[in-house]
Amino acid sequence: MQVVVKKPHIRVEGDITGNLVEYLRREFNDIEIIRDEDEELVEIRKSDWYRSIRRTISPGENVRIYRELHRLTQKELGERLGNLSRQNISNIENNRRPISKAVARKLADMFDVSIEKFL
Repeated sequence: MQVVVKKPHIRVEGDITGNLVEYLRREFNDIEIIRDEDEELVEIRKSDWYRSIRRTISPGENVRIYRELHRLTQKELGERLGNLSRQNISNIENNRRPISKAVARKLADMFDVSIEKFL
């Protein structure tokens, strides 16, 4: 749903509560409510966009993405993987070094994702 206040121009999109709509009506009077009945929630992993992006992400980039999501430094990740050096992790992330199956398995367990992300 969208709510558009014409003057001053305000546009609110998403899941909008009735309280907010009432407030906008009281304050600005001239509002337009646009309901998009065709809006449908889609599981991101099942979308064409995700599938096309997924094909372009390398295993090394996945390591960087998951490391950063878990707020780990390269050094910390290397230590958790069995004393790999920071440089080794950097080389993996920059696709200059392949990821062994053993390391991919540890990464998958650590980040609770499929091993395929790292192979």
